[in-house]
Amino acid sequence: MAVISMFYGLIISMYYLDNKRHHLPHIHVKYQELEAVFSINNGEILEGELPNNKRKLVEAWIEIPKEDLLADWSLAISGQNIFTIEPLK
Repeated sequence: MAVISMFYGLIISMYYLDNKRHHLPHIHVKYQELEAVFSINNGEILEGELPNNKRKLVEAWIEIPKEDLLADWSLAISGQNIFTIEPLK
C-alpha cells in the first residue's frame, strides 16, 4: 500500500498489484475508523462507506487529478512505485 494524498482527515492510498477484486482503477480511502473504495473513472463508492461530506470531498478531488490517478494505477498494478498527488486545499 502507498499513501498518495492526505487532506481533511482523509488518507488516500493505492495497493500494489490490486486489480483482482474490483477489476477497475480505484483508490482506497480511510477516515477515522471508516474505509471506502472509490472508482477512479466515475468517483462512485465500490465498497465501504464514509460520511456524506467526506464522500463529496473525495468525489470532487478524484476529478482534478484523474489522469494522474490513472497513471498511478497503471504503475501500481504492475508493482512499480507510484507518485504522490496534490491534496485538496
